[in-house]
Amino acid sequence: MKIFNSLTGKKEELVPLDGELVRMYVCGMTVYDDTHIGHARTFLCFDLIVRYLRNRGYKVNYIRNITDVDDKIIARAKELDVDATQLTDKYISSMQEDFNDLGMIVPDLEPRATENINSIISLIEGLIDKGHAYTGKSDVYFSTDSFQEYGKLSNRNTQDLIAGARIDVDEEKKNPADFVLWKQATEGLAWDSPWGKGRPGWHIECSAMSMDALGNNFDIHGGGIDLKFPHHENEIAQSVCATGEEFVKCWMHTGPLRIDKEKMSKSLDNFITVKEALKEFSSEVIRFFLISNHYRSPLNYSEEGVLEARNSLDRLYTSLIGLDTKKEKPSDDADLISPFKKAMEDDFNVPSALAALFEIVKSINLAKENGNTKEANVLGATLVNLSEPLGILQQKTKDYFQLGAILSNEEIQSMIDERNKARDSKDFELSDKIRDSLLEKGIVLEDTDKGTTWKVQ
Repeated sequence: MKIFNSLTGKKEELVPLDGELVRMYVCGMTVYDDTHIGHARTFLCFDLIVRYLRNRGYKVNYIRNITDVDDKIIARAKELDVDATQLTDKYISSMQEDFNDLGMIVPDLEPRATENINSIISLIEGLIDKGHAYTGKSDVYFSTDSFQEYGKLSNRNTQDLIAGARIDVDEEKKNPADFVLWKQATEGLAWDSPWGKGRPGWHIECSAMSMDALGNNFDIHGGGIDLKFPHHENEIAQSVCATGEEFVKCWMHTGPLRIDKEKMSKSLDNFITVKEALKEFSSEVIRFFLISNHYRSPLNYSEEGVLEARNSLDRLYTSLIGLDTKKEKPSDDADLISPFKKAMEDDFNVPSALAALFEIVKSINLAKENGNTKEANVLGATLVNLSEPLGILQQKTKDYFQLGAILSNEEIQSMIDERNKARDSKDFELSDKIRDSLLEKGIVLEDTDKGTTWKVQ
């Protein structure tokens, strides 16, 4: 199993620190607005990674936090004139509903920053005691000069990081790159601390939550590429300085998502929430589209792209029509299943894994054409079994097509051709299943002297 490590810039073999247990932390949502498809892309990628590791036989302790105290939350609560906790509770419920609709597994633990204030304060106290943090006139800062490896994840030196980042001028800082650990505040979300009433900085929250859940060092830390700097860079600095140990063995980052090749933004009127996307397409189609690119690659969201994904998913499900995938056991033929496993174990190469699945589809269709029902059922069971860690093909074909996936003209004609072959061989049971399957999609067949035509009901 090879995984690309953002810290070293190369693929490395997965060797868990604790036997077969993989300890994994993913930076979760800052809950002040609806979940959008960019969020969905990142968390679906890590969802399939956890699924595949477990499918491969690893035990995975999967932690995904919730940031429920942040400047953006405070500002949004003021804008809406609501209590900040009321705001975060609303969007946590909305987020969980969206993730459930997309078929995501539930993390083993989903800690909230507000539930870990004591741990955060303790971590900051330790950094001050060790000379890695200092108190300004109001806030507490981490001293980047105190950590010689600062910038290692971003592969840039401190001066480059300062030049490339928007860092507000703050006379309290000893170095412009220093960042806030504790922010003085008397309004909104605030807690008592040795440095006065206030709230934690964003970066220290994740260090405290991850180490509380998984220990001082663990196997995988993930998030979107936009978190690489400064968030993850700062996490490494403060965590290593607090414990004197390596923080994370492997860093994983998902590529960015664009809308019609532009950055998603409300000002550009191209901000698409998960709920809006699910009004247009079924959850499995959205899932298939968002995982179909390699997780580290950029992904462009467009209606054309999602429709193409829907056609691909339709092809997979269409191959299963008329099969009883539970009647036979999945094949253990290495020649058949190894291309999929080889792709997934090469840094979760989903595009290559999907190509392997479509090769199995070809074999299913050939077995059907030759009238080899048992072989087709074995191949179908294999297709469904391999697809499980991707979170696809787990519905009955009847249920899938009823949920709104629409076949392309070519696929409808392919099903008609398959039905005609079944009728010619007097396999009327299969013929009727294909006709009924199309009817469930609102497609009516008409048999005439000139052949079979179809129309939308």
